[in-house]
Amino acid sequence: MKKYLTLSDGTTFEGLAFGDHNALAAGEVVFNTGMTGYQEAITDPSYTNQLLTFTYPLIGTYGIFKNQNQSSQSTCQAVLVRHLENEIGDANLSLDAWLKDLHIPGMSNLDTRALTKHIRQHGTLKAIIANEPLTVADFNTLYPTLSTELSKKPQLQHQTYLALHADYHVVVIDFGIKQGIISELLAANCDVTVLPYTTSLAEIKQAHPDGILISNGPDDPSVYTDYLPLIQQLEACYPVAGICLGHQLLALANGAKTYQLPFGHRGLNHPVKLLTSNHTIMTSQNHGYAVDPASLKDTDLVVTAVEGDDHTIEGLAMQHMPVISVQFHPEANPGPLDATNFFHQFKQLMHKEVKLHA
Repeated sequence: MKKYLTLSDGTTFEGLAFGDHNALAAGEVVFNTGMTGYQEAITDPSYTNQLLTFTYPLIGTYGIFKNQNQSSQSTCQAVLVRHLENEIGDANLSLDAWLKDLHIPGMSNLDTRALTKHIRQHGTLKAIIANEPLTVADFNTLYPTLSTELSKKPQLQHQTYLALHADYHVVVIDFGIKQGIISELLAANCDVTVLPYTTSLAEIKQAHPDGILISNGPDDPSVYTDYLPLIQQLEACYPVAGICLGHQLLALANGAKTYQLPFGHRGLNHPVKLLTSNHTIMTSQNHGYAVDPASLKDTDLVVTAVEGDDHTIEGLAMQHMPVISVQFHPEANPGPLDATNFFHQFKQLMHKEVKLHA
């Protein structure tokens, strides 16, 4: 069955349907350059309402595996690939069958190289997957209604996870948490309580945390400005760490600004230079926005890491408060494990605060 991907500028790509043939899709088209990790990416809440393109030409080569999902649901709009393989993983599912179960449409036999080059040239674009090509006029008429009807949200958690030998208790403020972040905190001997970002300061205090982690999540960080006062209150009470969207929200809460990148950073091989050690690590990334370096001038924030390719800000810390953040994903899932030391740095902040108030 043929499917057509029409971009907002009128460019159309043809492909074949897989996954849920009947499901519609509308949203931003983004591309991920990872050679592996398609299951983790598809279940990453940061891809909510996006059409996820994989640039590696063979996707589905190892099927679907148990215990690799990064959330309990998938909220991307569609999956776009060049060649679809139908191998079976230990969950006894192929990628095609799994997407059918999730009611997510896919397109294969798509020229993902041409699509990615188009996005790199013109920036991130909105798109619709349909059974026929659309004119620009048809697109402009259909997209506002279709994108609203198909809008998805991550399923926020209210859950506690216990480490075997806990040293500290971390409350995660959930904007769309990845399971990999929770797993790394548990591995660092931290009990973890995950609470939705709508939770009040009083409710958070009742959990008696030693530290706060602001999670990753989807959307433009400016969507969440109503919750910046909560972040400011948390900084005044606890050591705070932020990852991806959490990094951007910490910047906004402390007077900095963010901006949209032309086509974002989404992949597993992004070099990041750590300014304190002068070391370069390889990182997993998934974001479309970045912190504006010029906006840091009159804040308490200092840059701790920069992207090796375009020099965008990848890490921040506050000079006079126990607050750190990174734009990349230190938990990977998928990706390299160079950056997991971030969780130990967060533990060190909590350790200093506990000793200070002992």
